[in-house]
Amino acid sequence: MIMGRSDDLENAEFFPMTRRRSTSGASFRSSTDSGLSVDTAYLENNEHNNFANGTSGVTDETKYRDVEDGEADVDEPFLPTSSRKPAREVARGRYSGRRTSPQTASETLQQEESGSGSTSAGRPVTLQQVLTGSWNPRSHAISWIAGPDGEDGLLVQRAEVGKQGYLRVDDIRSQEGDDVDSQSSRILMNKAVVQANGETLMPTFTWPSPDLNKVLLMSSHEKNWRYSFTGKYWIFDVATQTAQPLDPSVPDGRVQLALWSPSSDAVVFVRDNNMYLRKLSSESVVSITKDGGEDLFYGVPDWVYEEEVITDKSVTWWSNDGKYVAFLRTNESAVPEFPVQYFVSRPSGKRPPPGLENYPEVRQIKYPKAGSPNPVVNLLFYDVEKDEVFPVNVPDDFPDDDRIIIEVLWASEGKVIVRATNRESDAVKIFLIDTKARTGKLVRFEDIANLDGGWVEPSHYTKFIPADPSNGRPDDGYIDTVIHDGYDHLAYFTPLDNPNPTMLTTGEWEVVEAPSAVDLRRGIVYFVATKESPTQRHVYRVQLDGSNLQPLTDTSKPGFYDVSFSDGAGYALLSYNGPSVPWQAIINTQGDEITFEKTIEENSRLASMVETFALPTEVYQNVTIDGFTLQLVERRPPHFNPAKKYPVVFQLYNGPTSQRVDRKFTIDFQSYIASNLGYIVVTLDARGTGYSGRKVRCAVRGNLGYYEAYDQITTAKMWAKKPYVDETRMAIWGWSYGGFMTLKVLEQDAGETFQYGMAVAPVTDWRFYDSVYTERYMHTPEHNPSGYENSSITNVSALSEATRFLLIHGASDDNVHIQNTLTFVDKLDLSNVQNYDMHFYPDSDHNIYFHNAHFMIYERLSNWLVNAFNGEWHQIANPVPEDSIWDSVKRSVPVLTH
Repeated sequence: MIMGRSDDLENAEFFPMTRRRSTSGASFRSSTDSGLSVDTAYLENNEHNNFANGTSGVTDETKYRDVEDGEADVDEPFLPTSSRKPAREVARGRYSGRRTSPQTASETLQQEESGSGSTSAGRPVTLQQVLTGSWNPRSHAISWIAGPDGEDGLLVQRAEVGKQGYLRVDDIRSQEGDDVDSQSSRILMNKAVVQANGETLMPTFTWPSPDLNKVLLMSSHEKNWRYSFTGKYWIFDVATQTAQPLDPSVPDGRVQLALWSPSSDAVVFVRDNNMYLRKLSSESVVSITKDGGEDLFYGVPDWVYEEEVITDKSVTWWSNDGKYVAFLRTNESAVPEFPVQYFVSRPSGKRPPPGLENYPEVRQIKYPKAGSPNPVVNLLFYDVEKDEVFPVNVPDDFPDDDRIIIEVLWASEGKVIVRATNRESDAVKIFLIDTKARTGKLVRFEDIANLDGGWVEPSHYTKFIPADPSNGRPDDGYIDTVIHDGYDHLAYFTPLDNPNPTMLTTGEWEVVEAPSAVDLRRGIVYFVATKESPTQRHVYRVQLDGSNLQPLTDTSKPGFYDVSFSDGAGYALLSYNGPSVPWQAIINTQGDEITFEKTIEENSRLASMVETFALPTEVYQNVTIDGFTLQLVERRPPHFNPAKKYPVVFQLYNGPTSQRVDRKFTIDFQSYIASNLGYIVVTLDARGTGYSGRKVRCAVRGNLGYYEAYDQITTAKMWAKKPYVDETRMAIWGWSYGGFMTLKVLEQDAGETFQYGMAVAPVTDWRFYDSVYTERYMHTPEHNPSGYENSSITNVSALSEATRFLLIHGASDDNVHIQNTLTFVDKLDLSNVQNYDMHFYPDSDHNIYFHNAHFMIYERLSNWLVNAFNGEWHQIANPVPEDSIWDSVKRSVPVLTH
């Protein structure tokens, strides 16, 4: 995935090409429903937010990874901060905050000022503050867990000060001293340090078993790709407070994945790409597969599936009754390798062989570029009782070389729903498999190519709805997101093989990563949607029959909310992310009225900073181009004077389905540019971006870069005519997909509107990027050769018309390979184009973080931009002085004669 929006550290612009990720302060859940993870190392080491002290909040977990679009900052665990009731209005059926903005918003049909700006005589935002996370809101994650006896509202957390134990299960209602059964609270681990097998363990992650009698521990953590890691795993007994190796016969084996059975009596795990089963009734381990290895994966994804399809470390799913395990078999033997070189470090941790100490370390990555062979993926099943692995052949399946399995969902009675697409992601098939009968059938087919010419994104939010005749549900069903009248909406399919759903939502707006939760007892579906505006997110609920849709949050004012529900959907962590200072509260959603609430974060320190610093004013507007309504935000410097002339920086990302213009509270590099440097910063979500309907989103298919660049240039021309804009000082910049778009804009504009550009880690030829992402939006090179040619940055002579541009790339980028920049520079050389600067960062990946690079790159971007707007690179007609310095010397020095 290339690119999205980084909310890590400073909302920067480096992103993997990817679909949007959740922004939730959601629970630390494991990769499947069968387990729950608590990052205990983070719990132990981050009781006090580092950002409060102006230090970096980046951990080893995050600083060397590609950050996806819209992904949230590293959340703190839930440590209760206050027992007092917040000043809030609780209205019937919705949650209404009384917090006020620092600046009153004024709204018109086309323009709206945000409340994040300040006109007080405060200090400007500094780059150091932005890069160290001083402006990042504090947020907490709640690890909700289902009670062994069906209790709702339980959470796993490290014990707060004054409570016993290290790892606890607590009832959220007891936090306020409500009259509840205290037996629901219990201690899982007394101490953070565990002695086992002669070792002293400080677990990085913990996963309690569903019955809460055991805890799966992981130590010796080592990061792999974006989501995957390995470690040594242990089974901790709550009753005896002792631990033993997950596999006593191989105690030091590095495990890639381990998942509890729903019945708590077994753990399935992956080691060296093979799958194993450990039953707690014995210390022996059963080998489920034996031929896994370098090119064959069982239960864990390869690089491209982890990055672009599953966005997780697991492709293993326990059945709800614990009788079966579904898992993917991934064969990447035909996938070509790409070498990533490390010139300073040795990420493998291995010493080089004698005589090779002075050579770089090379990591060979199986990386399918557009048009090259994809990994072949098949779905297999394991019968736990029979100790048997078996496939289920289904009719009308995609061929091996044209199949992407994007979702597996267990229903009841051994039935499973499987969603697959073709290689170009414009044909979707939903299969229903019966593992008991070992049969399957096609139950839905969606021809997206003929529907609107677009594509589908991988999604993993489909929700199984079990039958309950007493509550009006005679058959099993599921809730899925479908295309309805050009927008993404929720549909309820029942029974499982019924292709004709009940629509739960409709209208010219979209649901986002939905549903969030389902209250099965009351038949209520909760979801987040853009009903008020593409730039906003509110929480809603609707009955399973599609009636009585109501907002849960206050929709009378702009808001960007996220929500994380308890297992039974009776409680929720509600996160208000903007436009004012973010806050978090726990609410009771069991009735028509919110009857219980607890504020767990108010960000009072951040609120004080807002009052004392001179922040930009954000003006939200719509622009219409070729009949498309597009979202835009203009960040104006503090004390903006319309009588002055301001330089303008366009900041963009614009990857397919992404979003840059939203109502979240954000103080980032763009805020620094406006507040400290005094420039105007404009961000436009052009055609191709998300949350405005499929007409806007799918317009770019097959021709990435053309319409997006046209929209940016057209908007820039509008801004150049504004009386407060200096049209001779206009720049554009972006990272990753935004870097590609920066070059594409400069190519299409040919110096007419933008004089300057800064492109970081850009794609310059889509044939160089990974197949799954690229072909989703571009088709295959075989089917669309002209599209690939047009989308490449080829007209380098047009870039020579700009005053100057800057190229930056990490030398060890495993996502957008440095091949993109080097081959592009070769084109510049061949055409004698010299109006650019270039910088490489050794051993940095797509984030550009290695050895202080993160600070260096933003200082370089800032300084380069200042120099550009100061006219440093304007060409001088005659750079040679009229009087040569040597002529002056000759005239001033007497000639000696002999």
